[in-house]
Amino acid sequence: MAPSKRFICIHGHFYQPPRENPWLETVETQDSAAPYHDWNERICAECYATNGAARIQNVKNQITRIVNNYARISFNFGPTLLSWLKENAPRTYRMVLDGERRSRKSYGGHSSAMAQVYNHIIMPLANRRDRVTQIMRSTTERRRRGCGWRRRRRIRNRWS
Repeated sequence: MAPSKRFICIHGHFYQPPRENPWLETVETQDSAAPYHDWNERICAECYATNGAARIQNVKNQITRIVNNYARISFNFGPTLLSWLKENAPRTYRMVLDGERRSRKSYGGHSSAMAQVYNHIIMPLANRRDRVTQIMRSTTERRRRGCGWRRRRRIRNRWS
């Protein structure tokens, strides 16, 4: 009997709501995120940045290589988070973009990044008008900010 091929797909759905105080237009200190200033900074350090430079260890816990998980997993970023990364964590932002570029080379021009609708909405439960609005806002926002993949290519995937 021939051995069967097995595959696994890991998808990272990365989203953070806006945390700015609308009157101050800044993120205030969030004590529960200590030792970081706020939860965006903490999650960035513990999740987004570490996925851009993941350590591969051997059985002796020695680091044998460092990989960019964004080049290997299916993922999407919400527009508020991607904008925050671009402004506040540019190194991590560049790792996301670099991983997306690498994925296109690995997958015959197809990206592992998926576009996300503008708000955190469950698209199959939305009416047609809201679905169209979400897609239009998402596409317009990505083009306006120029923050990420698929700026010049037709969007083929959208996580909803």
